[in-house]
Amino acid sequence: QVQLEESGGRLVQAGDSLRLSCAASGRTFGEYTMGWFRQAPGKEREFVAGIRWNGGRTYYSDSAKGRFTISRDLFTKTGYLVMNSLKPEDTAVYYCAATRREGAMVVGEYPYWGQGTQVTVSS
Repeated sequence: QVQLEESGGRLVQAGDSLRLSCAASGRTFGEYTMGWFRQAPGKEREFVAGIRWNGGRTYYSDSAKGRFTISRDLFTKTGYLVMNSLKPEDTAVYYCAATRREGAMVVGEYPYWGQGTQVTVSS
């Protein structure tokens, strides 16, 4: 079993940067992929970025490329999502999730989820 806990969400202004964290606990995480998703009010949950825990291969949605960076700390089993040049349309609840699948980008591919952290970007 894998447990995930996000932190770092808050109210920021457009153009600001923010770093979200996701602490993973439970069984060994080496063969997992950690993904970040977000869900804005009235919209479906969408993929943002993913990272393969062993090897560190990363991949992004088109909206995240160039502004967001996903990384992980193997020692602390913590994943990070650094978001730069934030826009009001980035306002959402951000979730981290975990799966054994590589390159997973679909909600249904992730069996483990955190409870989410709210990011609000004011204009």
